[in-house]
Amino acid sequence: MPELIAPSPHLHSSWLDAQAEWGVDAHMDGAGLGSADDVETPGGFEAWTARLRRQADRTAAVEDGRVHATYWWIAEGDTYLGAIDLRHYLNAFLLDAGGHIGYSVRPSARRRGLAGWALDRVLYEARLMGMDRVLLTCDPGNEPSQRTIERSGGVLEDVRETLIGPKRRYWVTL
Repeated sequence: MPELIAPSPHLHSSWLDAQAEWGVDAHMDGAGLGSADDVETPGGFEAWTARLRRQADRTAAVEDGRVHATYWWIAEGDTYLGAIDLRHYLNAFLLDAGGHIGYSVRPSARRRGLAGWALDRVLYEARLMGMDRVLLTCDPGNEPSQRTIERSGGVLEDVRETLIGPKRRYWVTL
């Protein structure tokens, strides 16, 4: 049975296996991985997961270009299946291209409904935080993500060209 857990160094090996499925240089939405993060060494991985957990603390400063966010990993036992994050507010970039929520499921765990399952739980968390609506985006050709967002109540606002390419932008009223 899958669960949402806080990012944890104990899943280092499984996380690396998932990264290899995507490809080392691939972007994993909702993971919070930056180009300077060391995820190869146990110490670097532990520091990265600690940073992800700290980013939810609204009393702590965040790095330039980032916003406060809560990160969860989709896990089943000791197996990392994916990630989802809830950005507490939007900066200009997120309003245009990134949205409040990002998520990804490792290739070998897809087609099990995990993205929709995780999204519904994080939408509940957004309600608890007092949000009344959230923005989600996806690439125009990503039909599985389009279906996931629409099943969770997403209403398409527009498709636009952004700094990171074309994006479909959906609002979910909570």
